[in-house]
Amino acid sequence: MSAYDEVEIEDMEWNAELKAYTYPCPCGDLFQITLEDLRLGEEIARCPSCSLFLTVVYNAEDFADAKEPPHKPGPSPVAVA
Repeated sequence: MSAYDEVEIEDMEWNAELKAYTYPCPCGDLFQITLEDLRLGEEIARCPSCSLFLTVVYNAEDFADAKEPPHKPGPSPVAVA
């Protein structure tokens, strides 16, 4: 069985309530992969509501000792004259 898609970790959202990175699934739910999964080298994000799954592209070294997700910089403010 092949993955529905391949997604960069940077394109996923951190969900503090679920304690997982999430990405919208076509079924209406969310693909999920936990910080613990990433620490263990897992690269599959699964949807709890259907059989689809994603391959998550990330640098395992970024998560090796992470207790919290790496900081994702927000948009930079733009000065308007």
